[in-house]
Amino acid sequence: MYLLGPTSLDLNTLEDILQHRRRLGLSEEARLRLRAGYDYLQHKLADGDARYYGINTGFGALCDVRISDEDIARLQMNLLLSHAAGMGAAAPPDMVRLMLLLKAKSLSYGHSAVREEVVTRLLDFFNEDLLPVVPEQGSLGASGDLAPLAHLSLPLAGLGEVWWEGQRQPARDVLARKGWRPLAFEAKEALALLNGTQFSTAYAVWCLLEGRRLLELADLNAALGYEAFLCQHAPLDERLHRIRPHAGQMTVAQSIRYWLEGSPLAAMPREHVQDPYSFRCVPQVHGASRDALWHVEQVVLTEINSVTDNPNVFPDSDAILSGGNFHAQPIALALDYLALALSEIGSIAERRIFQLLSGQRGLPVFLTARPGLHSGLMIAQYTAAAIASQSKTLCMPASADSIVSSNGQEDHVSMAANAGVKAVQVVRNTERLLAIEFMVAMQALDFRLPVRSSERIEALRARYRALVPRVEEDRILSTDMERTVHFLKTALKE
Repeated sequence: MYLLGPTSLDLNTLEDILQHRRRLGLSEEARLRLRAGYDYLQHKLADGDARYYGINTGFGALCDVRISDEDIARLQMNLLLSHAAGMGAAAPPDMVRLMLLLKAKSLSYGHSAVREEVVTRLLDFFNEDLLPVVPEQGSLGASGDLAPLAHLSLPLAGLGEVWWEGQRQPARDVLARKGWRPLAFEAKEALALLNGTQFSTAYAVWCLLEGRRLLELADLNAALGYEAFLCQHAPLDERLHRIRPHAGQMTVAQSIRYWLEGSPLAAMPREHVQDPYSFRCVPQVHGASRDALWHVEQVVLTEINSVTDNPNVFPDSDAILSGGNFHAQPIALALDYLALALSEIGSIAERRIFQLLSGQRGLPVFLTARPGLHSGLMIAQYTAAAIASQSKTLCMPASADSIVSSNGQEDHVSMAANAGVKAVQVVRNTERLLAIEFMVAMQALDFRLPVRSSERIEALRARYRALVPRVEEDRILSTDMERTVHFLKTALKE
C-alpha cells in the first residue's frame, strides 16, 4: 500500500500505482494535518460572525451573500448538485483513477479543512476500482475543474453514476451493496472537492506518461529509418551536439547511436552526401520535443504536490485565506505545449514514412516487389498524413481562449480541461503514426537482407515478425497497424 502524505509524488510512482493497481492509504502525518485543519475551521465558525468565502457565503458572483449557520450544510449539497452540469463522453478509467488519487493528495495537506472521512472515502473508491462517471465537457479551468469534479464527488454522497464490475450503475445502488453510508458534507467540504485542477492535471499526467514512452519509440523508429534509408551517420556524431548542447538533442543522438551499435548495415558505403531533414535533423527535432516534455513534467510535478482549492486554512498562523490557487493556467499552457511537442514527433514520422515509400536508394516504390499489381504500403502513408493533419489542427492552443463567466466575477479562465482533452487525442494520434512508421521501416529493412542491422534491432525484428509477417502481397493493412500499436506498447520493456 502507498500512503499519501507530505512526501512528494513523482511520475514513476504514479505510473507504478496505476500499472500495478497499488492500494492507497493516508500516512499518520496526513491524518494529523487533516484533523488539525478541520478542527481549526470548526473553531473559527463557532467563534464570531466573520464571513468566509464558500463556507458561510455564496459562490462566484454571490460571494457577498451571507449564509446562516443552520444552512451551511445545505449550502454544500446545493453546490454539489448545481455544479454537476457536465456533458459529453465519459472520461477514460485511468483519468478517473488519477483524479481520485490527485484529489486525495491535494486534500491530505490539511489546508482544505475537510474531515479525514472525506479523503478516506475517495481512497476507498480508488482501492475498490469504483469509478465515478465524469463527463469530459464543462470545465473552464478557472475556479478549478468545477463540473468534472462535481461529477467525481457525487457518488460520495450516493448520487450520480459509477463504473463498477464493468457496468455503469447508479451510485446509491453500489454504495448500498457495499454497505457504505453516503456522506453528508459539512462546511467547506463540497467546495474543497469541487475546487482544484485534478481533471486537467490527471490528463496532463497521463499524457506525460504516454509521451515519455512515445519519445523512446520515436528514437527507435529513427534508427530503423537510418538503416533502411542508408542514411549518413555524421548527424549523430557526438562532436556536433557538444557544440549545440541542448539536453534533448544530445540524448536523442545518443539513443540512436545505441540502437545502431555494431550494425553491418551502418557500415555499408553511402553514395549520397546528405539526407532529407526528416532523417538528418532527428536529434534537433526529437530533442526539442524531449526538452518540452521535461519542462511540462516540472510544471505537472509542482501541481500534483500542491493544494489547489479555495479558500485555505492555516492553523499555525491563524488565517483563512481566499486566493486563486484553483486557476489552472500553468497546466493549460503546459498541456498546449505538450500537444505541440508530440504533434511534431508525429509530423516528422509521417515525412520519414513518405521517404521510405518513395522508391529511392534501391528500395522498391511503396515497398512492394511487384508495384502496379500490388499497392504495397501506399495507403499507409495516406492514413499517416490524415492523422498528422488532425494533430496539427488540435495544436491550436486552448489556453489562448478565455470566456467570462459567473456574471463577470470569473473574468479570465484557462481552458485547461479543453487543452487536456485534445492533448490526449494528439498522444493517441502520435502513437498510431509511430506504429505506421515502425511497420513501414521494418518492411524497408526486409528489402536490405541479407545485410542485417544491429543485434538489438534484429532481436526486435524477430519478435515483431512473429506477430506481423512481412507484406508479400496486398492485404488488409489496418489489422497490421493495430497489431503494431499493441506490440509497441511493451516492445521496449522486454
